[in-house]
Amino acid sequence: MTHNDNNFVRSNNNSEQIDLIDIFMQLWRGKWLIAIFIMIAVVVAGIYVSLVKEKWTSTAVITMPDAGQIAGYTNAMALIYGDGKVDNPDIQQRVITRFSGAFSALAETLKNQSAPEALTIDSAVKGQPLPLKVTYQGDSAKHAQQQLAKYIQQVDEQIADELDQDLAINIKSRLTELQDSLATQEKVAQEQKNLRIKQITQALTFAKDAGVNQPQVQQTQDVTQDTLFLLGSDALESMIKNEASRPLVFSGDYYRTRQNLLDIQRIKPDPANMHAYRYVMKPTEPLFRDSPKRSLTVLIAALLGAMVGAGAVLARNAIRNYQPKY
Repeated sequence: MTHNDNNFVRSNNNSEQIDLIDIFMQLWRGKWLIAIFIMIAVVVAGIYVSLVKEKWTSTAVITMPDAGQIAGYTNAMALIYGDGKVDNPDIQQRVITRFSGAFSALAETLKNQSAPEALTIDSAVKGQPLPLKVTYQGDSAKHAQQQLAKYIQQVDEQIADELDQDLAINIKSRLTELQDSLATQEKVAQEQKNLRIKQITQALTFAKDAGVNQPQVQQTQDVTQDTLFLLGSDALESMIKNEASRPLVFSGDYYRTRQNLLDIQRIKPDPANMHAYRYVMKPTEPLFRDSPKRSLTVLIAALLGAMVGAGAVLARNAIRNYQPKY
């Protein structure tokens, strides 16, 4: 029983071996037909790769600007609000965050236009907010590099204009605040002057009523508001004239406020000297295209052509050798 089974297995193996050899021989005899299919596939692939639009990707890496790149902005903010209220690292972080948001908005706009453009921005190092990697896909290596540099500069100029507008708003607000403070201090000083004149005038009235024409005290520092009339009417009249012509007296805060006002009025930031980023790696000129991959495309086409050609040869031989069973 076992002997018969072994013979059966060997018979099946011989049959399978003969079938494989037969298939190989059929393919060999039809090699010219297979070659024709391969040539057709390669020609079609060649036409495809010559007509399809090439894609090249330029890459740049950026990070937050150096302190000097936004010095005009930070110095102006320090003049407006004081050095102690300006944190340079915080401003640098906020500026690059604003740049990233504006760049993402531009990328989305380009993606949704009638002729979409592939512009992206993402973290260069996974899990870290900085540095940022920006890419642009163009139809040539040079075009991709130039367009990426152009869009980075475009967003940089946009942020610089926004910072300039932000400064203008802060300057206007701070100037209004300082001018209101000066006006208040001037009003208080004028009221103090009027009150002083009024007090001296009242003392003069008392001195005349009391018939005090000459000073009745030796030390003027001992004179109070109630005893001011003891200076005499002649002295009090001179004091009134002096007080009326004397300029207003201000505290040190008034002059510090005035100096701050003048400093802020001289602020003239230049957006051209403001930059919202710093290059870690400038836009590259790619050496290899993303697509089409010519060698790979031709190779795949040749393999597909060979497979189709082999199938055609086997199908042709099967049809020729077909014998209907009756």
